[in-house]
Amino acid sequence: MQESFDLLAALRKLGYLQTTRDPLWWPASGTFEVVVGAILTQQSRWEKVEASLSALRKANLLTLEALSSADTQHIASLIKPSGFYHTKSQRLISLSQNILKDFGSFEIFSREVDRTWLLAQKGIGMESADSILCYACHRPVLAVDSYTQRLLDALGYTFETYMELQEWMQEGIETNFDKVKRLYGEEADIATVYARFHGKIVEYSKKHIRGRKVDVLPLLEAWEEKI
Repeated sequence: MQESFDLLAALRKLGYLQTTRDPLWWPASGTFEVVVGAILTQQSRWEKVEASLSALRKANLLTLEALSSADTQHIASLIKPSGFYHTKSQRLISLSQNILKDFGSFEIFSREVDRTWLLAQKGIGMESADSILCYACHRPVLAVDSYTQRLLDALGYTFETYMELQEWMQEGIETNFDKVKRLYGEEADIATVYARFHGKIVEYSKKHIRGRKVDVLPLLEAWEEKI
């Protein structure tokens, strides 16, 4: 494999994405729920996040306005399955308040927010910021994570920083976008491709990474079939 397009093509050949939960892979894409999920999923398994989101939803607290005026201890009790619930409760409430203060609504936030604003918020790092931009705001940004890094390490690619890894991943798609459209057989926009590409990597990694072992043989075999 020479570039990220090769990885995308191999993952597609192997049948990823395998979930149909959302067209963009992340559940409830395009909504405020993604923002909440991006905070809750830090150092937590998604199954635990879903339990927390469900509790917030049942309590009618999974909206920007409701969360901004919620009680910290109450939110902490509802998101307990996600871990670090006191810290995450404070950060969710503070983030909601800042969104309302600086943008007035989630709709305006999703149109106007940028990475600089997100990174200035306590508790939001690059991966969380890019996940929000990609899945909540439908921006042409590819979120990369530890799964991406470990997969590429196993394929012989090493990057020193998040930005280097992301740049390499995005460049391989952008320079081959005509091939990407032929691969999908449709006029897919790059934001959608990035969203689904990240989902493919996560799904593959959860199935083929066990401890320190990263099984990339299925990927190599798929690519060798000259997709």
